Amino acid sequence: MLEVPIQSTPSQLVKAVLAGQNVQIALYQKDVGLFCDVNSDGVEIVSGVICRNAVPIVCREYAGFSGNLVFFDMQGSQDPEYSGLGGRYMLGYLTAEENASIA
Repeated sequence: MLEVPIQSTPSQLVKAVLAGQNVQIALYQKDVGLFCDVNSDGVEIVSGVICRNAVPIVCREYAGFSGNLVFFDMQGSQDPEYSGLGGRYMLGYLTAEENASIA
């Protein structure tokens, strides 16, 4: 697993190369939780997904996207919220092999 660097801001766009994919991850806080959009090589993979602790963000296989993204609460089992991003809440990238082993 690879940790994706994120900041404790209510809205951010993170760009990373993950398994050779140019990935853009938009994270934004709403009243009901933290949400995520994922774009890979110019293709929208998911949009408006609520972020949950230890629940994969990409909920099913998509052609052209390898692996998955998952938030982890490093101090318990709460769902992520922006003020703890990059500290209490870690965003991890699972390779396709790692993702398959937990599915």
